[in-house]
Amino acid sequence: MTGSLLEVIALDVRDAVAAEEGGADRLEVVADMAADGLTPAPETVAAIAAACPLPQMVMLRGGPGFAGGPEELERLRRDARELAQAGAAGFVFGFLDEAGAVDLEATEALIHAVSPLPWTFHRAVDHAADVQASWRAVRLLPNLATVLTAGSPHGVGDGLPVLKGRADAGDGSIILAGGGLKPHHVPDLLDYGVRAFHVGSAVRRGWSEPVDAHMVRRWRALVERD
Repeated sequence: MTGSLLEVIALDVRDAVAAEEGGADRLEVVADMAADGLTPAPETVAAIAAACPLPQMVMLRGGPGFAGGPEELERLRRDARELAQAGAAGFVFGFLDEAGAVDLEATEALIHAVSPLPWTFHRAVDHAADVQASWRAVRLLPNLATVLTAGSPHGVGDGLPVLKGRADAGDGSIILAGGGLKPHHVPDLLDYGVRAFHVGSAVRRGWSEPVDAHMVRRWRALVERD
C-alpha cells in the first residue's frame, strides 16, 4: 500500500480486476447495491480471490437496515465461515438496536464469529441516534480495522465537521471516509489526518456498469498528497 488506503466496492471479478489495475489497495465485496450492499455469495469471493490479489473486506448484511436479531446473526455466522474459506481477508458489519444505539451484543457476537480476521464497522455509525456515543462504543471493540463513515447519513459533504471532530479526538487512523465522497472533499480530509478512502459509484458510470480502471487511477492520484 502507498501513503493512503484506497478501497473500491467490487460486485464481481471484473470490478476487482479493474480496481487492481487502477491502483486500489483493498476491495469491499458486496451484492445488491440497490439495498446499499448485502452479503455476496461465497462463489463470488472465491472467483475474485482466484483472479485478483487485493484483500477482500466482505459485507455481512442480510437485508436493508441495521438490525441484528438472533436468526440474522446465526445466518451471518454461517455466511462468515463460508466466506472466510472462500478467501475473505476481513468483514464489514455493524448493528444498531431499536433505540438507535450501537447493538454491542450483536456486534460482539459477530466479531467473535469472524475472529481473528479484522473487520470494518459500516455506515450504521452515521445513522445512530447519538453519533458521538456510537463512536465511543465502536472504537473500543476488538480487531477493528476501520470505520466506514461519511460523518452523516446524508454523505461526506454534510459530515465533514463530524469527521474533523473524530480525527481531532484521535480517531483519524480508523476513519475510512466514504458515502457520497467527492474529489473536492479529499484535501480537507487529508488535512484532518484521514488516510483511508472508500469509493463505489465514483469509479463507475452507474451501478449497472463495471468499475472503470481509469477512474480508479484518478482517485489513486487524488488521495496521495505530494
